Amino acid sequence: MTLQQLRYLIAIADYGSINAAAHNLYASQSNLSTAIKELEKELGIGIFTRSNRGVALTNEGTELLGYARQVIEQADMLESRYMNSGTQHARLAVSTQHYAFSVQAFASTAEECEAEEYEFILREAGTGEIIEDVRGFRSEIGILYTDSFNARVLQKAFDDANLAFFPLFEAAAHIFVGSDHPLAKKSIVKPEELDEWPRYSFEQGTSNSFYFAEEPFSYLPHKRNIRISDRGTLTNLLTSYNGYTVSTGVLSPEMHSGIVSIPLDCDETMQVGYLIHKERRPSDLLSRYIEKLKGIIKSNPSVNSYLA
Repeated sequence: MTLQQLRYLIAIADYGSINAAAHNLYASQSNLSTAIKELEKELGIGIFTRSNRGVALTNEGTELLGYARQVIEQADMLESRYMNSGTQHARLAVSTQHYAFSVQAFASTAEECEAEEYEFILREAGTGEIIEDVRGFRSEIGILYTDSFNARVLQKAFDDANLAFFPLFEAAAHIFVGSDHPLAKKSIVKPEELDEWPRYSFEQGTSNSFYFAEEPFSYLPHKRNIRISDRGTLTNLLTSYNGYTVSTGVLSPEMHSGIVSIPLDCDETMQVGYLIHKERRPSDLLSRYIEKLKGIIKSNPSVNSYLA
């Protein structure tokens, strides 16, 4: 087994086909195919299933990919430390549900990074993708929430992926609406008052399950649903149209103008936290990012922090 074979494995998994991986690596398709076949023969497993649409990882291939990412990450760190005049290449990859506070902490960590070389990656993703990113060492940390409805299912997913969940804060369910929305001046909103307005929620891709939704009460039927994939679209919808979304109530600085957070009259609370692989030792950069998260949370009066 060689590092080159592992790099080919990661590239093929990321690009979804041998041809696309070869194109982006400036390598021949036959070299990549041969490398994977030799790796499969050496390990005695099937890594990919092949079809006209590309390739897909087998269960054994998914497990191997996680180890491969970890090996390549460590090899790159060694190379940066000992082969580039002592210059250390810093890296932080974050996968998060669509929370502005996680983006704010990410930007602050990047702004304060003093490394001569670094790579910061932020993936705003669905719940299933976040779990897989951290499971496969594609991201060092994942940010998501649990509640009384999804906690049992998500905890099993965490355990199956060998991930540890660390709570950051607990918040009562709130709705976000535009400042001109008919509900915007209310101090509290009853669930039945939302029936006539469109409900905005984040699309979850292939993991389209009520348990993997990013918003509480997504399992309740609603007549008007609009699904989106990014925060920018959500912000535009909230400020321009009379819909709503359910979230933690934590507004970022850029959301204070044009968007209102109102408590929802219910007993449901959201427990927001972060995932880390149990076999990963947090880097200095990851530790700083977590501290940034905690600092933002402590400064927000609308949440009950676990960090006091």
